[in-house]
Amino acid sequence: MSKGQKETISKRKLGKTDIDITPIGQGVMQFAGGTTFMKFMYPALTDQQSNNIVKTALDNGINWFDTAEAYGFGLSEEKLAKGLQAANVDDKDVIIATKWMPMMRRARSIKKTIQNRLDHLSPYTIDLHQIHMPYSFSSFQKQFDAMADILNEGKIKSIGISNFSASQMTKAHDILAEKGLVLASNQVNYSLIKRKIETNGVLDAAKELGVTIISWSPLQSGILSGKFHKDEQLYNSLPSARRLRSKKQIRESQELINTMDSIADSHKSTIAQIALNWLVNFHGDTVVAIPGATKASQAESNGKAMSIKLTQNELNEIEEASRIFV
Repeated sequence: MSKGQKETISKRKLGKTDIDITPIGQGVMQFAGGTTFMKFMYPALTDQQSNNIVKTALDNGINWFDTAEAYGFGLSEEKLAKGLQAANVDDKDVIIATKWMPMMRRARSIKKTIQNRLDHLSPYTIDLHQIHMPYSFSSFQKQFDAMADILNEGKIKSIGISNFSASQMTKAHDILAEKGLVLASNQVNYSLIKRKIETNGVLDAAKELGVTIISWSPLQSGILSGKFHKDEQLYNSLPSARRLRSKKQIRESQELINTMDSIADSHKSTIAQIALNWLVNFHGDTVVAIPGATKASQAESNGKAMSIKLTQNELNEIEEASRIFV
């Protein structure tokens, strides 16, 4: 994608912040493959491989990356920083999101570990810092007090959450609002075959509060690429930790895959690209997505998904084909 093409990709605000992001970001959890619990999910990537993924994502218009402390205890963050440096990217030209892991910890850990996050990502800064899940030993009040402190100290630029329910998200929003701050985002599992947020209040609350929904696993472990529908042995060859979706789910999504395959043909794109494009457009600017990649070609596909122009009829046709998953 040329510089001119990249400039045609419309960005949107991250929640009510002044941070501009592309509708699709690049998830880099896979950069921790081969280590910790990630070794059961993804193979180790060489620096050359991860650098190529970063550069390809950037070359195809993506301007932000999502990582986390939990992804290899900083390995994913380090490899992301290496990739950005190898691509000669200035801090001002990229948006980085990371996360604090609250499991078995108290809120004071947020302030104790923020320098570790900055060190692993150096020389890049943190645009969005997220509480990875609502399972700290400390109250929400103490957690968001700590997040507010590091924001006011200039160590992060915005505050987000991940895997929070509608009521938890609203509480987080209200705590920050009392401090004159905004809750930027809630990162949740959302896809065409994982549509719970449309009925459990999360999506409605996000729209009401002006919070961006960041979809993790937007292709649902590759099911929405259609490749497993065509080759069952390919699914069976996946690492056990990634075979979290039943064959029943693959069977139930066959009609949806057929619908997207037909639409993909008319746009000279892929099923995966259509699935991503639907996700980031059907609800206006509320939903963005962070598909992962273990090879550069997947990062290229992720970026190109943003340039597809689905008609309203096509968006509705896809929605109807996936309604059994609502």
